[in-house]
Amino acid sequence: MSRGAATTLADMPSLTLAMAQINPCVGDIDGNVRLIVDACERAAGEGADLVILPEMVITGYPIEDLALRESFQRAAEAAVHRVAAELGERGLGGLTALVGTLGTDADGRPTNDAAVIRQGVVETTYSKHHLPNYGVFDERRIFASGHDTCVVEVKGTRVGVVICEDIWAEGGPVTQMAGRDIQVLAVLNGSPFEEGKGHVRVELAQRRAAEVRAPLVYVNMWGGQDDLVFDGHSFIVGADGRMLARAPGFEDSLLTWTVPADHDTPEPGHVEPMASDDAQVYRACVTGLADYVAKNGFRSVVLGVSGGIDSALTAAIAADAVGGENVVGISMPSSFSSQHSKDDAADLCKRIDADYRVEPIAPMVDAFQQQLALEGVAEENLQARVRGVILMAISNREGHLVIAPGNKSELATGYATIYDAGSIGGFAPLKDLDKSRVWDLARWRNAHAAANGETEPIPVSSIEKAPSAELRPGQTDQDSLPPYELLDEVLDAYVEHAEGREELLARGFDETVVDKVLQLVDRAEWKRRQYPLGPKVTALAFGRDRRLPVTSRWRENAR
Repeated sequence: MSRGAATTLADMPSLTLAMAQINPCVGDIDGNVRLIVDACERAAGEGADLVILPEMVITGYPIEDLALRESFQRAAEAAVHRVAAELGERGLGGLTALVGTLGTDADGRPTNDAAVIRQGVVETTYSKHHLPNYGVFDERRIFASGHDTCVVEVKGTRVGVVICEDIWAEGGPVTQMAGRDIQVLAVLNGSPFEEGKGHVRVELAQRRAAEVRAPLVYVNMWGGQDDLVFDGHSFIVGADGRMLARAPGFEDSLLTWTVPADHDTPEPGHVEPMASDDAQVYRACVTGLADYVAKNGFRSVVLGVSGGIDSALTAAIAADAVGGENVVGISMPSSFSSQHSKDDAADLCKRIDADYRVEPIAPMVDAFQQQLALEGVAEENLQARVRGVILMAISNREGHLVIAPGNKSELATGYATIYDAGSIGGFAPLKDLDKSRVWDLARWRNAHAAANGETEPIPVSSIEKAPSAELRPGQTDQDSLPPYELLDEVLDAYVEHAEGREELLARGFDETVVDKVLQLVDRAEWKRRQYPLGPKVTALAFGRDRRLPVTSRWRENAR
């Protein structure tokens, strides 16, 4: 019913909608259907007339080249109709559901769709217009673009339907609907987490809500998928920019909100407070690891615990992700390992209730040395790689997932022995955290525990002592690298903001430091290509976001 109709406000029905924020798994179509149907049933039980689910929720997201397989397309199509049939069988045919799924166009090309389900059937579909092709997204390679707009009427309310990137494009389908008198704009999303992105989403949604002069309902999935983490944080903003409802992040949520009958004076519902940046980044790392473990069929993890800050924070994240009882911490001391490092490793595992074991590496190193007689860096690297062999052997024997504790600063500069305990395994929870951020999150996690009357998981000495690989007497990281505070500042400018040597020098960085850092970064690309997956939490993560050739004669510091 349009705003200009003669019907009195008392006669106009109000619409209750539900934002169903759930965690699908790529390829688990049957499991995703169960999540969708259960969410719809709960929504109906709370009086919802309309339930909005995330982008591609039938298949999980992103599906990459699975979209091109006809068998997968057929399975997705059948699943959407199965959702419709099951809702009808459960007596929920009167509920309207907007469900993200994989479709095909008239030429058989895959499309990113929203299906409108009602009365036990798929009533219509909408195909995403704007296909992102930047950063982590590669949708133009996979999907065909839609062209038609979609407006459905639910209980007398005109609801416009778009998908994720459609609201980011100026002059797109939102603009086309601005003159169609819609009263709610529903946006299905699969928007990955990155620190600081939340306010950007809200500001964009406020502009689009003002453009169509109606509340905008932004429904986002949550959960980990390989190196991406989806944070949820679904929300509703009014045409005047007010926050009308917001769901929590990194968890299932079903949040209902009633569109007022007059469509002009919406009242806020539940607005979940936003957590701090530290809390969100930490939860993103936990979510990424937890879902990688669960969705790939693991139940436990194993890592080397050295007594240092990286392994301590990784172990704490692992305990929060899978439970301390499912974490195996292996101390692998050498003849150079200090007593305080061994004590800190034991203390850490006690604090998080991990299975703590000690596997001295000296006998194995001696066996190699009898054969090879290595010296210098080769001897140091041998120690590190023996530790990697031990972890992989225990993983093979007992079925744990090996997790790597390396951080972004090390990964950027290549300051890690390839195939050692810090870089092998299936997942790297700290992969997108520079060293300075590692310390920040370790302090935050301990403070969070203390504030809740819990044991601080990370030994204070692991946070305060100088970082060292302890591969030779008295070694510290700063023997080979600039101080981490300076290093991370240069890395942020060079890696995340793509500033060249001239720009860095113009900012006042020391020429010697700049040339050393750029040389290290440029020469370490081959190591990064072999590094495990890890959760993306910054605007530019190694991997999907930054793709440079391994073999290249371009060197910034040589120009």
